[in-house]
Amino acid sequence: MHASAPASSANLGPGFDTLALALDLRVEVNATIGEPLQIISKGFGSEVIVDDSHLALRTAQLVLGHNNVRIEINSAIPLARGLGSSAALALATAAACGAKDPFAIAAAIDGHPENAAASFMGGFVTATMLESSPVGFELRIDPSIVLVAVIPDMGLSTKKAREVLPSQIPYEDASFNLGRMGMLIAGMAEVSQLVAEAGQDRLHQSQRTGLFPESKILLEQFIKAGSKTSFWSGAGPTLVGVAQYDKAQDIAAKMEQVVNNQRLKAKVDILQVDKKGLIVEGKPWKS
Repeated sequence: MHASAPASSANLGPGFDTLALALDLRVEVNATIGEPLQIISKGFGSEVIVDDSHLALRTAQLVLGHNNVRIEINSAIPLARGLGSSAALALATAAACGAKDPFAIAAAIDGHPENAAASFMGGFVTATMLESSPVGFELRIDPSIVLVAVIPDMGLSTKKAREVLPSQIPYEDASFNLGRMGMLIAGMAEVSQLVAEAGQDRLHQSQRTGLFPESKILLEQFIKAGSKTSFWSGAGPTLVGVAQYDKAQDIAAKMEQVVNNQRLKAKVDILQVDKKGLIVEGKPWKS
């Protein structure tokens, strides 16, 4: 069975572990059940060693209860860049192996229901765990919105990015984030209402600056270049600016110059919002 799932950008500033957007980079998985175990990878992730810890193998075993399966993977999603590559691979693999609820499998394997929800549903979503089950809902997004992304050559593991976060936060910081998250949701629905402050955060972004010191300057430059707001994508190091489609090329060109001035090894890309989500055998799951 063949399945594909899109990348995702999670957190989106104040929406830590809650909000996510599906993006138009995909991982494709083809699973043939009943054959001797074999995992063949192309694109991003092809260098990952195939052993018992391989994400696709762990996902297939959870769905099938065995590892008699041939899995072919072709991914356009960079690994360890904050673009939801793990959730997308787990989701596509679960679906290709015939899972009845690939969203639940992906959330369990990856540990991030918001990434799994975005890849599963497409579009702009909010998600969380209710007891032991992931729950996600689609949110309205202005159709003119695209993301301009600065994708560094360096990787950053989610585990490492989590280790720098505090175990407790002040009440005023939680209130600060909730207020900005409301502003962000409203602005994503109607881009004319989106303001730069909607991307502000006190829970994770500043704490992770030490892992990518140039991030502070880049986020500020996104706004100067014309982005409506800007924030880290997931655990980083990818940074994104929210833009309207007709202004994205100009913003991307300005950010290319910023990247060059900072002497960073990074790719600047314009990413569309994926509206289809999980596709199985050529048909969107949600249809």
